Amino acid sequence: MNTPVFRFAPSPNGELHLGHAYSALLNAKLARQTGGRLLLRIEDIDLARCTPEFEAGIYRDLEWLGIEWERPVRRQSEHFGDYETALKRLIAEELVYPAFMSRGEIRASIADAEGRGRLWPRDPDGVPLYPAFDKALSRRERERRMAGAPFAWRLDMEAAKSRVGGALSWTEFSSEELAAAEQIDARPEQWGDVVVARKEIPTSYHLAVVIDDALQDISHVVRGRDLYAATGVQRLLQELLGLPAPRYFHHRLILGPDGRKLSKSLGDSGIAALRESGASAADVRGKVGL
Repeated sequence: MNTPVFRFAPSPNGELHLGHAYSALLNAKLARQTGGRLLLRIEDIDLARCTPEFEAGIYRDLEWLGIEWERPVRRQSEHFGDYETALKRLIAEELVYPAFMSRGEIRASIADAEGRGRLWPRDPDGVPLYPAFDKALSRRERERRMAGAPFAWRLDMEAAKSRVGGALSWTEFSSEELAAAEQIDARPEQWGDVVVARKEIPTSYHLAVVIDDALQDISHVVRGRDLYAATGVQRLLQELLGLPAPRYFHHRLILGPDGRKLSKSLGDSGIAALRESGASAADVRGKVGL
């Protein structure tokens, strides 16, 4: 049996909070129990929001929690070439298209449709699906616009689903027993034509994460329940690119006092703030139920 490989993959765009602590500690616990490996990945493709200061804070917080990980750490911003190679393949196979509508144009289009009585579809997060009018543009018009206008590469969901053919699923395992698992139907069409890259950055979260998981031989992805439905998009990309599919466990979320998912803007749940207030690493493990 191959050695299990887990990963904790935060973005350095804010301070880690209790939800991150739970996910990191759970990954570390499962790696320990299975004799597996734990990798740390810095997901910093958002160059405008991710900073070296927040990245340094991630290392401090994880070390304070007693978590050990393998070196070197993979930083996504150093591997845009890997993602661009995958993007070029999707472009060559006509599975993506350049999308030019601004947020304002998207809102106006949807408002117009809903004003005429049409119920506009929304993704699992409640966000309206992209109108995708620019899929009908001619090649010449696309190239003209791409030369001067900002755009995003969006996955042509209909073409992508047709390419993979049959039903998609993923293996969802139990955190207590890796062998206990069930097959979950993947429904990427719920997300419409998702963004897979932008003109200035040749990737997005969905594309980068499937490439990274494959290149790092990740066998078990342990992450929050808020990413459960998004797994459908990632399974679709894995099939399109011929990548292996890890097993998944989407753990419970640590909620704030108001019952909402924790945010990096909530200072009272930040790991650094708890440490500075005199809390111990054991206190944090107790707060998250570990």
